[in-house]
Amino acid sequence: MTMALLREIREQFPQLQQLIRGRRLVYLDSAATTLKPRRVIEAVHQHLSFRVANVHRGAHFLSDEATECFENVREQVRAYLGAESKSEIIFTRGTTESLNLLASGLAASFLNEGDEILLSQMEHHSNIVPWQMAAAKRKALVRFIPVLDDGTLDFVAFKKMLSQRTKIVSLVHLSNVLGTVNPLASFFREARSYGALCVADVAQSVSTQPNLVADLDCDFLAFSGHKMFAPTGVGVLYGRYGLLEKLPPYQGGGSMISEVREDGFTVLPPPHRFEAGTPSIAEVVALGAAIDFINEVGFDFIHSHERMVTNFAEECMARVAGIECLGISGQRSHVLSFLLAGQHPSDVGAILDEQGVAVRAGHHCCQPLMRSLEIPGTVRASFSVYTSEEDINDLLNAISKAKDMLS
Repeated sequence: MTMALLREIREQFPQLQQLIRGRRLVYLDSAATTLKPRRVIEAVHQHLSFRVANVHRGAHFLSDEATECFENVREQVRAYLGAESKSEIIFTRGTTESLNLLASGLAASFLNEGDEILLSQMEHHSNIVPWQMAAAKRKALVRFIPVLDDGTLDFVAFKKMLSQRTKIVSLVHLSNVLGTVNPLASFFREARSYGALCVADVAQSVSTQPNLVADLDCDFLAFSGHKMFAPTGVGVLYGRYGLLEKLPPYQGGGSMISEVREDGFTVLPPPHRFEAGTPSIAEVVALGAAIDFINEVGFDFIHSHERMVTNFAEECMARVAGIECLGISGQRSHVLSFLLAGQHPSDVGAILDEQGVAVRAGHHCCQPLMRSLEIPGTVRASFSVYTSEEDINDLLNAISKAKDMLS
């Protein structure tokens, strides 16, 4: 990437133009949430200023316009993911709600006593707890694929865990702690031979890879808009239409029903049966603007830039005594977790913040992974298309300051 092009991209993010504690902002927490470009901010402003109306139920121009914009984004998401039909795209509040919706529906319609759900030790809590809740309801069992020393999933152990009892395999595509990109298509191919349903958590990879539905060959897929330059409060659950038809509603109320009588009700077909009540309309519209931004910048460009920045950070950290980076898989992306010898991650994170460097410190909602690694947490630097080499240099200077202060 040329400096001029990077400068042009960074200028699209107003938040990068501010000072934090008198210093330029070094934002290295994109795995938690990405910053928002002007076109996304403007999409929210335009909707709330001039196009406020409810969707799917009005009888006037503004409602029709809002409904058209809303449904156009559903088609955008379909094309973005490479799904067959926009009826396979359900709008939710984020990855967490998507996986809760799915786990609840499968518990009611698919799981039986003695069935098994396979997860991995590197899953985010949002891809663990909903399945544990579903398993508890149906007296099913949740099992965990171990993580190898290089930060990859143990494929040999996984194959041995599969059996006729395996009904669901739900795995993260890109680890929010280790940066590992898991070869989910290979895992799902094995799982399908036993008739298992395959679920992909793509919260961290959705902004860097197109056509995820086809490439991963998954039955269901979940992500959050705020990880891909859109606002918080909007996400997506994708599901194969034939499977969605078999799931019961997650919530009841307006917009999801075909008819309500005193003696019962009938529901609409997917996706609307899963979208009870007034949705996050402005946020969905802004999700469309975020997709436009990604398409304009280009997946190849985003992927190569994030890989370059990650490589540069790893090379720099390798030259600093006392830093241990976690996860050494050859298939990694924009997340770099590390420890500073003898120091608690939270103390390191606090000192970096004093230097204007925003990182994450803690267990990153991955406590099973931390237990398997026998550590309390990590310091996590995570990158995006707006991250510069200057940001990495400032990170290294802040780490040096932390070493001096904590020694």
